[in-house]
Amino acid sequence: MSVLLEELPHLWQKPAFEELQDCLNRLEVKPPVWGSNVSRAHVLKQQNAALKDRREITQFLSSVTSSSLAWIDNDDQREELWTVASRRLAERCGRTAMGEITRSFHFVHEDGSTFDLTIREPPITGESLGLKTWGSSYVLAKLLPWFAKDSLSHVLGEMQGPEAQVLELGSGTGLLGLAAACFWRAPVILTDLPTITPNLAHNVDINRSIAEAFEGSVDTAPLTWGDHDQTDERFHTPHQYQLIIVADPLYDDDHPSLLAGTIHEQLSLSSNARVLVMVPLRDETTRKLKSTFQKQLLQQRQPLVCTGESMATGQDDWGEDDEGQEVNCWWAIFKRQDPATEDKAPA
Repeated sequence: MSVLLEELPHLWQKPAFEELQDCLNRLEVKPPVWGSNVSRAHVLKQQNAALKDRREITQFLSSVTSSSLAWIDNDDQREELWTVASRRLAERCGRTAMGEITRSFHFVHEDGSTFDLTIREPPITGESLGLKTWGSSYVLAKLLPWFAKDSLSHVLGEMQGPEAQVLELGSGTGLLGLAAACFWRAPVILTDLPTITPNLAHNVDINRSIAEAFEGSVDTAPLTWGDHDQTDERFHTPHQYQLIIVADPLYDDDHPSLLAGTIHEQLSLSSNARVLVMVPLRDETTRKLKSTFQKQLLQQRQPLVCTGESMATGQDDWGEDDEGQEVNCWWAIFKRQDPATEDKAPA
């Protein structure tokens, strides 16, 4: 429920705690909800309507945070009003200024059954890219049933027993790995940097029962590309995994070589082993990183070659002015190169 400008309380009138609390609650600007029955266009329309009087509302919120609220006797009530008003201000400064949020992502199985994955995203500070849920992970997650029927059917069909796990690299908030456990009815181990895994583990724990209801299972562990000292010992034995998945993994110049090396180290040497990768091509920089990554895969001791690739369109909600941006996402599947053709590999 939105608030009209004329409904904003005047602090000089010393409004009661309950009136201010109600107003601040109704001024909440919620982030886009992906995968709900409400279209993204409708969500953005609601957001824009809430933000059209940004200047006046921002002035009101600033006045609350700077006021002593001396007419309210209860210290806890004053503290709550200051906290909520600050939160409302942050919401109007873009997603990266927002505090912790929890939102739901909706999925539909081919048999018509549905499930929702609940994902917590902590406040975004510093170099915490892994605390964001990027649009490409949702795009790839929704494509998982198609891959299971098509190019990955042989891999998933052969995965049996407690040791047969799907490995996700750079899991972030965990959306893709959790969806894989549900759609593929498979055991999935989700990994990321030690600083990211606490939130990742939280999201895995609150969605574990959903994965298990679809006969999947989920686990988490730290895995730092190129650094065994910050990697769980279960990954120290090379070439264990028949299937590796990764979405939106390239941000720095050293990522292509680190990721390619980690994939080579963790992927089984079997000819049936596969890697599924999605990279959003947001700009020229990400295009170069993607190209470098492919070259690095070919330069591994047992080179990895592309067996199929295409594009899919996604949406990030991390653009300017809270409007997000459309992103073209490249996906590809890789396998070990046949030794008989290694001398024909591109330079």
